[in-house]
Amino acid sequence: METKSKNRASRNRTITLDNGEISRLRKKLVKIDKPVSISDIENKTINQDIFQILDFLPDNFVNLVFVDPPYNLNKTFNLTAFKAMESEKYEEWLDSWVQKIIRLLKPNASVYICGDWKSSGAIFNVVKKYFQIQNRITFEREKGRGAKSNWKNCSEDIWFCTFSDKYNFDVDAVKMTRKVIAPYKDENGNPKDWEITENGNYRITHPSNIWTDITIPFWSMPENTDHPTQKPEKLVAKVILASSKPNDIVFDPFLGSGTTSVVAKKLGRKYVGIDIDELYCCLAEKRLEMVDNDKTIQGYSDGVFWERNTLNEQNNGKNKKSENNHNLLFDKLL
Repeated sequence: METKSKNRASRNRTITLDNGEISRLRKKLVKIDKPVSISDIENKTINQDIFQILDFLPDNFVNLVFVDPPYNLNKTFNLTAFKAMESEKYEEWLDSWVQKIIRLLKPNASVYICGDWKSSGAIFNVVKKYFQIQNRITFEREKGRGAKSNWKNCSEDIWFCTFSDKYNFDVDAVKMTRKVIAPYKDENGNPKDWEITENGNYRITHPSNIWTDITIPFWSMPENTDHPTQKPEKLVAKVILASSKPNDIVFDPFLGSGTTSVVAKKLGRKYVGIDIDELYCCLAEKRLEMVDNDKTIQGYSDGVFWERNTLNEQNNGKNKKSENNHNLLFDKLL
């Protein structure tokens, strides 16, 4: 099983696998056919159908769940395909695995479930039965074709739920640096709640449930793979930093090419990921190995997220002069 051969531009940074890598990495994948302990699956990629193994996973071991399930549309994922169904049937499908996840959660766990406009209502109807819904995040998906007879679909939702009213949320870990469009000064002419830097005027802001700073992975980004619905590392980083602590276990039952596990490892969390497709699981393992040499997350540096297409995001935190200016700003405003 080899990634499809494509003619790629010289600057294309998409992560691919050859037959030798697949042969080596598939040996790292986990298969289970009986109840397992946390040590059996911690920091592992499980290559199986979730419906066959959820009952084998331990009780109460998960701090945070991030789920990006197939949306209710026709989509091919390498060797498997998801078929669109009536909304009620899709809701039943969601319910069939959401209810099995409950047993895995710690009392203070958080659950984030992604969806588009067609599936979002079904997700709401399911999660309200089992969890406390804290918020609905909407992020701008700037990638995609236009529509001639409708509004272009350029947003997706993430439902933020908790198992109880006691949960972790670290607002300081997910603050964002924004450009100051209309800088306000006090009576002495000093900037009020913002800072002048050589690269522009910025302020640190609290995060909202509207995310316009997300870049969907594409061919020139070092995190890109051929997975058709890959979520950005920056997006997952926001969730992990806000709703987990170092060494917490982050669980993703639809891992895809591994973004959740990769970001968890970069941010000092433990992880357990499941996916039915062996190729994607091998991609996840390759990306996890790459973390040992590069823990950067595009659009996030020095403890703050940056708006899309700002200097620090473009340089991925590697421009030292910009980093120094950012540290000064961060220290003064927090």
